[in-house]
Amino acid sequence: MNLCKIYLKPKKEESLLRFHPWVFSGAVGSVDGKPAEGDLVEVYSANNHFLGIGHYQIGSIVVRILSFTPAEIDIAFWTERIRQAYKLRRSIGLIRTGTNDPLQLSNSPVNDTYRLIHGEGDCLPGLIIDIYASTAVIQAHSVGMHYARKDIAIALCEVLGSNLHRIYYKSEGTLPFKADLGEENEYLYGGDNKESSIAVENGIQFHIDWQKGQKTGFFIDQRDNRTLLQHYAKDCAVLNMFCYTGGFSVYALRGGASLVHSVDSSAKAIALTNENVALNFPEDVRHQAFAEDAFKFMESIDDKYDLIVLDPPAFAKHRNVLRNALQGYRKLNAIAFKKIKPGGIIFTFSCSQIVSKNDFRLTVFSAAAQSGRTVRILHQLTQPADHPINIYHPEGEYLKGLVLQVE
Repeated sequence: MNLCKIYLKPKKEESLLRFHPWVFSGAVGSVDGKPAEGDLVEVYSANNHFLGIGHYQIGSIVVRILSFTPAEIDIAFWTERIRQAYKLRRSIGLIRTGTNDPLQLSNSPVNDTYRLIHGEGDCLPGLIIDIYASTAVIQAHSVGMHYARKDIAIALCEVLGSNLHRIYYKSEGTLPFKADLGEENEYLYGGDNKESSIAVENGIQFHIDWQKGQKTGFFIDQRDNRTLLQHYAKDCAVLNMFCYTGGFSVYALRGGASLVHSVDSSAKAIALTNENVALNFPEDVRHQAFAEDAFKFMESIDDKYDLIVLDPPAFAKHRNVLRNALQGYRKLNAIAFKKIKPGGIIFTFSCSQIVSKNDFRLTVFSAAAQSGRTVRILHQLTQPADHPINIYHPEGEYLKGLVLQVE
């Protein structure tokens, strides 16, 4: 197949030679052919040296590189990349189904909830695949991945085999709106079965709403941080702000918290939280959930909590609102510093990709200074191993967190 070719301006190939997977519009010198958004294109230096093959798109990022060596982007290609990603998750002991598997430790709790493909981190920019028990949820963040969805589904079936019962494609909210694809979310394999919507994370059961829930239905990236919180929760009064489906709340209950309060502005999120608590701790009187505005709720809490979790949605998705986002993080953390009991613990996070680790830490520092209390950093947190960061693509490090002790 003859592909259109992108030629870069002189000396603009350095980032690709360092394996950064994006070609920016300012680096393009000329285009041989008329590629449409989503087409595969080859990228060359100004002196005709092959640099990579990837998906063409309209915008500041012109090409997302799939391979830095000549390659046929077919079902075999997708199968091999997915197989490599699956092998990694297996090798680190993340996939634990409870069956007689020699790779599983006998005392490890079941875990069938994980991210299989994490975009650039798995050398497949623009593609997310999350696994919930026997369900795979695909999200495309580029038109090229959207066009390849059926081949990707075939490759998934090849790699996961009988462990996979359905594939749900959920990209209405992630594809470039200007592409005007007019596509709806759909099952690419299998079909709807509400009885199979429960997945297990570290031995804890969760209802997963992959059709209507946020992202792919669950925030898998906080798994390790939820486990850490469990170890701090014993005998604590815990407040879980922006609780969504109650992940931190359920782990706190398992850790022996004396009480857990979950807060979210969404009544639907509160309903999901209550369902997940009941699924694991039926009729447990330690838990209460509140559908209220986060800032208003926190202003009224006085000093009743020993442990507070601040895991808000992304305050900034675009750089032009970064300043407002940092002000939001500072205000939120300042209230927590003011209200928490002496000796209390705060788990605070930012999932905004454009907020750097340094920006976030300085913002939390500012909030601590404003409170006038002594604050110590106990842990610096990030995303787990199934959300790997391509060392050549530092932009992939989006989740930042701090565990703080407040005197």
